[in-house]
Amino acid sequence: MTTSPLATPPVETPGHGLLAGKKVVVTAAAGTGIGFATARRALLEGGDVLVSDFHERRLGETVDKLAAEFPSQQVDALVCDVSSTEQVDALITGAADRLGRIDVLVNNAGLGGETPVVDMTDEQWDRVLDITLTSTFRATRAALRYFRSAGHGGVLVNNASVLGWRAQHSQAHYAAAKAGVMALTRCSAIEAAEYGVRINAVAPSIARHAFLAKVTSEDLLDRLAADEAYGRAAEVWEIATTIAMLASDYTTYLTGEVVSISSQRA
Repeated sequence: MTTSPLATPPVETPGHGLLAGKKVVVTAAAGTGIGFATARRALLEGGDVLVSDFHERRLGETVDKLAAEFPSQQVDALVCDVSSTEQVDALITGAADRLGRIDVLVNNAGLGGETPVVDMTDEQWDRVLDITLTSTFRATRAALRYFRSAGHGGVLVNNASVLGWRAQHSQAHYAAAKAGVMALTRCSAIEAAEYGVRINAVAPSIARHAFLAKVTSEDLLDRLAADEAYGRAAEVWEIATTIAMLASDYTTYLTGEVVSISSQRA
């Protein structure tokens, strides 16, 4: 196989002020994954950020790290368990209070795992669907209620996955949830237009980070990365830059779309 010159990850793209003056909320942002990279990119693009996660200690560490890198911008946090309607509603209300308003919500929360259907329990299925799909519904509902009353419009970006299109062994629960996120994105976008809100989603193929390595075997990650046209996984910042674009005024006529961040859609 010929090695692509794109097999070597590029240097991270600098910020270009795409989110200057925007108030951005990112769920599941503690740690080293796409959520953290998205919060950092929002700051790099000139926005102020509120991050949420259910893990209080890691969330505090995330805020400290981001605030140290971007001392002139607001970095705030609220603990939130996205499986709780009450906590998700409180997140949106609290974020609007702390930031002064919300312009962008990035629904990043999700939960995977590897279990064949024949061995999967109801509890495993329900947990993945709740954290990955139903939490996105909860946050979308709360955000649209906020935007309906706020009157200034805004943007939602949901984190889906190419597994919403692709078939993969032992991923039926996660794939079904991500396909649901795609459908929720399309349908809610039609309704959100009434409130001046755009809703789109990204569908990454594979972006390697520490949390993913905990729930997925290295052999599988190596195999999936090798199957991509570049022969490598995405860097998390490469996902975050696309999210920032969708959140920005560069995509004002784009809604209800799912953007594949992959070298091949399916």
